[in-house]
Amino acid sequence: MILPGMEEHLKKIPGFCVGGSTIPGLENKVNCDIIVGYKSVYRMCFAMACFFFLFTIIMIRVRSSKDPRAAIQNGFWFFKFLVLVGITVGAFFIPDGAFNAVWYYFGVVGSFVFIIIQLILLVDFAHSWNQAWLEKAENGSPKCWFAALLSFTFIHYALAFAAVVLFYVFYTQPDDCTAHKVFISLNFIFCIIVSIVAILPKVQEAQPSSGLLQASLISLYTMYLTWSAMSNNPNRQCNPSLLSLVQPSATPAPGPAPPASGNVQWWDAQSIVGLIIFLFCTLYASIRSSNNAQVNRLMQTEDGQGLTAAEHEATTGEDGVRRAVDNEEEGVTYSYSFFHFSLFLASLYIMMTLTNWYKPDTNYEAMQTTMPAVWVKICSSWLGLALYLWTLVAPLVLPDRDFN
Repeated sequence: MILPGMEEHLKKIPGFCVGGSTIPGLENKVNCDIIVGYKSVYRMCFAMACFFFLFTIIMIRVRSSKDPRAAIQNGFWFFKFLVLVGITVGAFFIPDGAFNAVWYYFGVVGSFVFIIIQLILLVDFAHSWNQAWLEKAENGSPKCWFAALLSFTFIHYALAFAAVVLFYVFYTQPDDCTAHKVFISLNFIFCIIVSIVAILPKVQEAQPSSGLLQASLISLYTMYLTWSAMSNNPNRQCNPSLLSLVQPSATPAPGPAPPASGNVQWWDAQSIVGLIIFLFCTLYASIRSSNNAQVNRLMQTEDGQGLTAAEHEATTGEDGVRRAVDNEEEGVTYSYSFFHFSLFLASLYIMMTLTNWYKPDTNYEAMQTTMPAVWVKICSSWLGLALYLWTLVAPLVLPDRDFN
């Protein structure tokens, strides 16, 4: 919907666009020159969010497949797609005005929560990765696997340090950009702190699988969030990516940038990286079977249970046909409601990423960056680091609790 020339295709729909083909007795009221881009992204993601939020409510407290609502979760696909299409079509006829601003802030808050979920998944992935390679080192060639762990840890830290240097070069000025200097310095210091804590003897004793691989991956993700936050700063002096969008060849004047109009750059580097991380975390969440009890509690899944568990594999009958076995008669292996709530938040995150976190005006004639987007990403990076730090020190602070 944000590709150039899409409005010409929409004008071919009879009775849809102003200036397009018509149907006798039906007046064209939609301006397709402005319905593409932000309006289409906002409307389609609004429909997706409504669809998943509806199922979040419907699936509350579904305990097993014996619940009649479980059949809705695992079937009725035609009707569910029909409902989604209906909501999507209706969303395009929502009047403009306050909807744009209100839904923008819904997107900001939802994206903040989803970024935290992404970090939890990355922490879980790093723990699983480190534990799997340590087990292979014990059972196979230790030098090879330890060298692999060391190599990836070094690469992650090298990329994170290189990012810090580039941030100071391109996103700060000697007499300006104080906020950027604070963001970069604080996150750099925080990454050093969590890396030191990860290898403390007491932490290693409580969690033998803890190490620098996890800390290096979290540090790299924190640097990405810092970069993403600074790229939304409306101050042109401190934001070269925004500067190239607004005035590609002119010397900028101090102060906030005027709204960008006309041809809008829909994609930039940080948005592409954000989409890649989103896809990775979504796929990982779909196939994961975590052995970390803390993560299972946070993500509302059962310890060690998954839809591909060996004891629930499909069996072959006398006629040679493999039949599926219901492995959720006693209890569901994941929270249906939380599953849809996660996709509700993912819809909001996709909306903000595709629109570069820009805030459109009521007429979609101009787009502008806002400081709330900057603070949301920076605060999410701090909260993410705090969550990772808690996973390290929790067994020491609460020795009577089981964190294994």
